[in-house]
Amino acid sequence: MKKSLATVAGVILITLSGSVFAGEAEEVGQKIYERAFGRGCGSCHDIASNPQLSALIKDGKLDRATFEKVLKEGKGGMPKAIETIMALVPVTKAGYGEDQAVDALYAYLKSK
Repeated sequence: MKKSLATVAGVILITLSGSVFAGEAEEVGQKIYERAFGRGCGSCHDIASNPQLSALIKDGKLDRATFEKVLKEGKGGMPKAIETIMALVPVTKAGYGEDQAVDALYAYLKSK
């Protein structure tokens, strides 16, 4: 009985900590979106004539791999962004690597 209670408690703790980390990632993602290039991604991507990242992600038209590729290589008028993202205080403070920073930004856009 004690072992099963400990097991259930452990599972609950792991589940809750995953939710906390997911919330932290979305918060970092939001800060990336608001601060990249000093003016934020939205200064271009919230304009109707430019790609609407959140809608593209939610509609399944922009997958995570393509999103990352554009951040690393740029595309059209979009400059390479990964170095700028990695230099942001919220990213360095969280200790994120490139994959984690891209995941955080992607998760934020998906939830937006």
